[in-house]
Amino acid sequence: MSEAGLIHRHRRPHGITKADTETQNRENLIKRNFSADKPLKKLLTDITEVQCADGKLYVSPVLDCFNGEIVALEMRDNMKKELCIDTVKQLREKYGRLDGTVLHSDRGCQYTSYAFRREIVTNGLIQSLSGTAHCYDNARMESFFATLKKEKLYQIPTYRMKREEVKTVIFRYIFGYYNTQRINSFNADGLPPVALRTSKQLSHHAA
Repeated sequence: MSEAGLIHRHRRPHGITKADTETQNRENLIKRNFSADKPLKKLLTDITEVQCADGKLYVSPVLDCFNGEIVALEMRDNMKKELCIDTVKQLREKYGRLDGTVLHSDRGCQYTSYAFRREIVTNGLIQSLSGTAHCYDNARMESFFATLKKEKLYQIPTYRMKREEVKTVIFRYIFGYYNTQRINSFNADGLPPVALRTSKQLSHHAA
């Protein structure tokens, strides 16, 4: 086929592709460094789906890199941009303006929409975006989803349960166990997220 000229030579991309790559590198402020020395300075977010009896449930949490705590959570029957926008609004309601805090996500259309970017700016957050098809750029968030599904959702028949029932299960797992009781391998001495945050606050006041 080569001798007959039947094999097409692949062209290497130039210009625009290179520029896109450079832009993505600049926009990724996390660069797979999922550690933080203070609470609410570096946050991760993403969406995962759960099959329920009455359709899919879309789960949108925000994880604090400091201690692995889930600090905001929205769940809906769709994954429109409003799901992500309302997740950010939760942060504002709980913590006020988070000026200078980095919020990292993938490049889903929800996170690159004008409405979401405007919400980011309104709340003083700095947006960070993973590279296209770079799943490891948000690996710690993916690790949380894997834990949630392995430890809880795969243990129950969610596909036989209504969305509202599954919402309750997820909410209780996160705020009644994951944040407050579960050993977290990312944290010193395996402290649960809330325990580490409390310890940080106490040491700060003591100083």
